Amino acid sequence: MQHRSVIDVMTREVVTARPDTPFKEIAALFHRNDITAIPVVDEQDRPLGMVSEADLIRKAAVLPDPEGRYPGRWLDAKDRARAEAETAGGLMTSPAVTARPGWSVPEAARAMDRHKVKRLPVVDEIGRLVGIVSRADLIQVFLRHDAAIRDEITHDVLGQTLWLAPADVQVAVHDGIVTLKGRLPRRSLIPVTEQLCRAVDGVVAVHQTLDWSEDDTSPDLEHPRAYRAAS
Repeated sequence: MQHRSVIDVMTREVVTARPDTPFKEIAALFHRNDITAIPVVDEQDRPLGMVSEADLIRKAAVLPDPEGRYPGRWLDAKDRARAEAETAGGLMTSPAVTARPGWSVPEAARAMDRHKVKRLPVVDEIGRLVGIVSRADLIQVFLRHDAAIRDEITHDVLGQTLWLAPADVQVAVHDGIVTLKGRLPRRSLIPVTEQLCRAVDGVVAVHQTLDWSEDDTSPDLEHPRAYRAAS
């Protein structure tokens, strides 16, 4: 089974800033390149942090309104310093949360979720920037055609991994949702089969109504019966 990696979906040409890049130049970079965030890098192109539109908006949010009233949002000392910053070094969120080119798409997604970020600079083995990956890049796997998903499950999962005959399990895929019907040689293979199918790129969910020939999970069961579950 081959899974798409960060290197397959990342953007390689990355717009960057240096710590001394002025506020207005960052805003211009966003506008010219139709982007919403940029990595801030040092002289060796190693990411130091990220500046996003939210960091620029923070400056506008703390400005008084035309009547001179103080803005309603209260900021602590750190956020106020960032709101008043004039360069990327002061505006950026640091340290940068990075990814590696060989990470799987799920690994990158888990890192984004864990750190509550929308994009990850991608670095090589010595920490130099080689790309950037966003949430939008990661969800590309769900654009995969149903036929390609079905072929991989039938050939790679059921055939080459589980060594099942083509007639043992029927596979249907609609909008990324996989349905499995048929009979497995052992009951213990049911959760294994589900897990392997869920790991295929582009799969949204797996539903199955699989029987088994031998119940190897409980010595008390003498007759084959259907085990039905949906995930």
